[in-house]
Amino acid sequence: MRALVLLAFVASPAWADSPVIEKVQGRQSGTTWQFDVTLSHADTGWDDYADGWRVLNTDGTELGMRVLHHPHVNEQPFTRSLSGVTIPEGASEIVIQSRDSVGGWSDQTVTISLDEPNYAR
Repeated sequence: MRALVLLAFVASPAWADSPVIEKVQGRQSGTTWQFDVTLSHADTGWDDYADGWRVLNTDGTELGMRVLHHPHVNEQPFTRSLSGVTIPEGASEIVIQSRDSVGGWSDQTVTISLDEPNYAR
């Protein structure tokens, strides 16, 4: 019985570590933006891996999402790009939020100024 309780505790999504946003680079191209986001996460395989990140307006509106379709167990940290992101007129900042397959969207976010759209931990 104790082993069963311990197993449930270890597998609980509430205890999963969120992907860490290590670096963000943003650049405007015409009327849209491209964001390159570097994440690190203790991917274990298909059971627990960083499965996406998104660009949000400061009011929480999703502006774009990059889905990660497979684990990156042997590639940490890793960088993926998202282009074609339209930023609303007048916006001066965006927010990056990461997600993993166990815990969902992270509570921790990174806010980027569009005047200086680069971030590194």
